[in-house]
Amino acid sequence: MKIVVIGLGQMGGNMALTLKRAGFEVTGIDPNDQTRQLLSDQGLIVSSDTALPAADIYLLSLPTADHVRTVIETNSGLLEHAARGSVVMDTSTSDPVVSRELAQKIVNAGLEWLDAPVSGGPKGAATGQMGMLLGGESATIERVTPVLEALSARYTHVGPAGSGHVVKLANNYLCATHLIATGEAVAMAARAGVDPAACLAGLNSGSGRSAVSEVNFPEWILSERFDSGFTTGLMRKDLRLARDAAEQLETPRALLNHVVERWHEARDIEDQDDFNRIADALLATARK
Repeated sequence: MKIVVIGLGQMGGNMALTLKRAGFEVTGIDPNDQTRQLLSDQGLIVSSDTALPAADIYLLSLPTADHVRTVIETNSGLLEHAARGSVVMDTSTSDPVVSRELAQKIVNAGLEWLDAPVSGGPKGAATGQMGMLLGGESATIERVTPVLEALSARYTHVGPAGSGHVVKLANNYLCATHLIATGEAVAMAARAGVDPAACLAGLNSGSGRSAVSEVNFPEWILSERFDSGFTTGLMRKDLRLARDAAEQLETPRALLNHVVERWHEARDIEDQDDFNRIADALLATARK
């Protein structure tokens, strides 16, 4: 099975290497010379984005829906030049409205579509231990099952095209909310004299626990490493997408709107900063 990975950032590059180790024939495409050289030094076949090798699967790992649209419709001419019957798998966290539009174009062109946004960060991508949310046809998922098994610890089919991106936005909304809520809860306990690590141990034995309290806090926040590989800017982008989706669907969004505002009002946290910094900023109030 031939796979072309388009976008060789921390996620795409690590996914490409994981697939290569699993025995697939992988080519990576990225416009950045240094990025291509880094992956080439690790044994990956690389190309610029002006070339589009033939493949069974085109796996996209790109920052935004606009980048995805450009790759499919213009830049690399994927829509026009990809072999009929090949699969376009979009692992980006993207706009579900755009995904559904592009999915229809892909299908009309004789290709297959799968939105497959991922979680687990660069470490999960490098070890094949990601979580994947799939939107598309069951037959397409069956076809690419060996790839899904190589990349993920768990994958879940959540519905037709675009559904994976909807659920991913819901997931990131919850994660963003948990970072604020857990940060405030731990800061409250710290002001009362409770050590943050002890507070988290207590929370993680009760119903208030979450992946944020169990993983993010010990791994990146209390350790002060802040190297998760996911930036504040990306979380802010995902929250805006979630808010836009909620508005279009006319669903209750009072809390969502508040969370979006909280993330954007944190002026001392730059877009390039690790997204876990927002919880550390809350803990800092308890240290004063």
